Amino acid sequence: MNKLDSIPPTLSLSPASHFDRGPARRLIVLVPESEADTANAARKIWELANALGSRVQFLGLSKDAASEPSLRRQMVTLSAMVGDGNVLVESKIEFGRDWLDMVKANWREGDVIACFAEQRAGLARRPLSQILESNLNATVYVLSGLCPPERSRSNRAFAAMAWTGSIGIILGFFWLQLKLTQLPQDWAHTSFLYLSILVEVGLIWMWNSLF
Repeated sequence: MNKLDSIPPTLSLSPASHFDRGPARRLIVLVPESEADTANAARKIWELANALGSRVQFLGLSKDAASEPSLRRQMVTLSAMVGDGNVLVESKIEFGRDWLDMVKANWREGDVIACFAEQRAGLARRPLSQILESNLNATVYVLSGLCPPERSRSNRAFAAMAWTGSIGIILGFFWLQLKLTQLPQDWAHTSFLYLSILVEVGLIWMWNSLF
């Protein structure tokens, strides 16, 4: 369930949601590497945490060591502005590019997720909120207008690289599988054919995770 800029007192949850039985365990906030409007972001996160009666867990994903210091500064600032006697705050940074894997490793039933509208992931650079909604049984709140939009030219370049790599993998394994069909039709032929398909799917998934 996706909620756009839900701010008290108009905050509402779906009657079918298990969160109606009590306060959320944690509000997990996914902090982007790009600079955000820290003051407004902190205000919205604080209001949402108070409305849910939950503590806040900031999660940051840094693509490399060079980007980590600025992300850490941003998370320290947000933590200082959000944390008070009513809202407990924790923060954590990991290295990588796959938000979904990181969220799955940290999310627990009862947690609520908040991310920024400008955060995108995957081959098609889909909104991160959509990816999380389609893969997790969790409520996802979207904070909009707080980060600069990604550059469209950069998005097109990433998408072109991603699709080119995926098509290259598919064509390469198609050629390999054609060669395998020329082998004697026995158990070894079948085993190699199925193995090539599994490796192909794995390589496409790994390539996709880079983008």
